Amino acid sequence: MSSTGENGAAEPEQLAFIRETVKRAKPRSWRGAKRAEHLPVARVVVDKGVLTIDKFFDYEVPAAMAEEAQPGARVRVRFGARVVRGQREGGELHDGFIVARLEKSDFPGPLAPLAQVLSPEPVLTPQLLRLCRTVADRYAGTLADVLQLAVPPRHAKAEAEPSPPPLPRPAAPAPGGWQRYPAGPDFLTALAAGGAPRAVWAALPGPGWPYEIARAVAATLAGGRGALVVLPDKRSVARVDQALTELLGPGLHTALEAELGPRERYKRWLAVSRGSVHAAIGTRATMFAPVRDLGLVVVWSDGDGSHSDPRAPHPHVREVALLRAAEEGAAVLLGGHAVTVEGAQLVSTGWARPLVADRETVRQVAPRVRTVTDQDQHRDAAAQAARLPSVAWEAARESLAAGHPVLIQVPRRGYVPRLACGRCRTPARCRRCEGPLEAPSADALLRCAWCGETENDWHCTECGSFRLRAQVVGARRTAEELGKAFPRIPVRTSGRDAVLATVPDEPSLVISTPGAEPVVEGAGYGAALLLDGWALLSRPDLRAGEETLRLWLAAAALVRSSAEGGAVVVVAEPSARPVQALVRWDPLGHAGLERDERAQLHFPPVSRMASVGGSPAAVADLLGLIRLPEGADVLGPVPVPALRGEEQERALLRVPPGQGAALAAALKAAQIARIALRTAEPVRVRMDPVDIG
Repeated sequence: MSSTGENGAAEPEQLAFIRETVKRAKPRSWRGAKRAEHLPVARVVVDKGVLTIDKFFDYEVPAAMAEEAQPGARVRVRFGARVVRGQREGGELHDGFIVARLEKSDFPGPLAPLAQVLSPEPVLTPQLLRLCRTVADRYAGTLADVLQLAVPPRHAKAEAEPSPPPLPRPAAPAPGGWQRYPAGPDFLTALAAGGAPRAVWAALPGPGWPYEIARAVAATLAGGRGALVVLPDKRSVARVDQALTELLGPGLHTALEAELGPRERYKRWLAVSRGSVHAAIGTRATMFAPVRDLGLVVVWSDGDGSHSDPRAPHPHVREVALLRAAEEGAAVLLGGHAVTVEGAQLVSTGWARPLVADRETVRQVAPRVRTVTDQDQHRDAAAQAARLPSVAWEAARESLAAGHPVLIQVPRRGYVPRLACGRCRTPARCRRCEGPLEAPSADALLRCAWCGETENDWHCTECGSFRLRAQVVGARRTAEELGKAFPRIPVRTSGRDAVLATVPDEPSLVISTPGAEPVVEGAGYGAALLLDGWALLSRPDLRAGEETLRLWLAAAALVRSSAEGGAVVVVAEPSARPVQALVRWDPLGHAGLERDERAQLHFPPVSRMASVGGSPAAVADLLGLIRLPEGADVLGPVPVPALRGEEQERALLRVPPGQGAALAAALKAAQIARIALRTAEPVRVRMDPVDIG
């Protein structure tokens, strides 16, 4: 900045600085400001996620903002203003987005002017607006809440940087690993030709799936369209990112991850929005990435719980992907080692085709799977010493002797996460909130898993005994026991506290909770031991079997093939349906049977369902106000566990196929009525809940 001249006037650079400072100052009311001559009305969606105001509002465009206040731009407006002497005054400042510019408004009174244009960057495209509106309606939510999920916060420095020009489209790739699937090469050919095939993909075990996704993306780019890949965690994103870079080189795709930081992530998001990059990969929020001319949507492991957003209105990646593909005419690839019941439903209706390998190929690449029952484990001396039955013990020894690591999957994290009375087997409960007691370590005080209170004087309320036994043994306790059973062998743990991405291909024991299994560098595990299968299968949830098989297949897929000596030992009842599906490696068959069973019970996905939860009074209040569509059923309400002893209930609302939109609208109307009646207690509403107890 230059200094002031001899006459006291500011030099041009200083004037520019002053103008910029004024622009960043608190916005003024603009009362009396000149109105824009062309399209003087801006229709705005206000960033205020309240059901009663889930609509657009019209504002006057001052002439000074006419050029920057374009559809898609971020603005700041006064909301809740009142009319005084023909002028609108007061109101709080809120951010929002312009969705349209109009010649006149339907509102008969005077319009409040825009307070400020925060950024002229058109971040809310018409396609993204339509998608967010559709998602909000499907999940009984507000457009503002969905926009908070879809559009990242602005970063001024990143926005000021230009995005690079787009690179030339790549050539169509060779089929590569897709040759192992009879319909794989045709699927790639259709993508390269600009088609929109839809497939449910049961991926073969082994390390090839990231490269198969990369080839599908490359084929789509070669056909002149964009691609979007959504994965459940950052480790999966890293693997697909590496495969795409190896196949296409840098610059043709971008990875959108929260770990990048707000500036870098927004910079990459802008590169997608501006058309500099035509392929985006990432975790849950990437489902809204504004990829231009979208030609392919890939969702990997759509049964993973991380694909369901915990924030209102709780959209699921798979459903958003299907809505978006239908809206933009894009291809769909729902892939994973397991197949969800929703995937089986899409296949059964003919909406998608199965993309699976033949049985001979599966036998060649899958590991050998053996089963051990819990009763066999209790009678086995080896199992008593290290929680490993003889079959599992031998599989581990052979893998270690061959120089390969062994994966041990333990369904529970921690040390001893569930305790019971040593005499009468009554579960040990917290005296404050009735939550389950756990042992954090060998010498620590007992602690409640719900409220965190410590317990130093526990005794059984049924028989008075002071002796405890472990109902469930956690990953840390398992690591301690196996370390003693296999001396001089390194023991590594991977779980919520510290998730390992990779482990070296050398003798070691890798103790992991489900979903946190690291990948072996350049190879695979020699064996995988899936312990305490009953802990997964006995969960009181409609999806227990489906989810258990998904977790088992994900772990078993990291093991070498049976021809290379790879073995999987699962400790569970052999006659259980998920165990049989694992032995046969038949995820699509298992999903089809689950789907048929759900159809008989009229449960999702052959019906639509909503979960309503809260205090008994709040749930009863909503059920009394709602006007359900014809054919709806109310299941419950029933008590559900709650933290700190608060009484909670949940009801399930079920409607026939085709009535989901009516159910969502009825729930939204009932919530608005409760707000109008000033009902204080909140109610949690989730459309198509992932967990159905």
